[in-house]
Amino acid sequence: MPRVKRGVMHAKTRRNLLAKVKGYKPGRRNKIKQARVAFLKAGVNAYTSRKLKKRVNRGLQNIRINAAARENGTIYSRLIDAMKKANIELDRKVLAQIAAAHPAVFSKIVAATK
Repeated sequence: MPRVKRGVMHAKTRRNLLAKVKGYKPGRRNKIKQARVAFLKAGVNAYTSRKLKKRVNRGLQNIRINAAARENGTIYSRLIDAMKKANIELDRKVLAQIAAAHPAVFSKIVAATK
């Protein structure tokens, strides 16, 4: 069996890795060991942040709905409960957008739950 020299693939792997870490801090962008660690950690942090973004946005939506609900004489939990009983199926994201952009429409939704 002939000997396989891996110089070309090794160089390609390094080149691709360094291309992915372009713009990182000095050392992490030009030293292979540090670049590999930084690249892997960046991937983990990106994954975690995508999950965190959803969590933070959900909390923000609840705060916006609660603020608009209190202006209309109710609170968040009672509003959500009343909407379920009245079979108004609006998710919290849409409800928060309506509360922020169209207060008159939100008032009509609150009135429909009473």
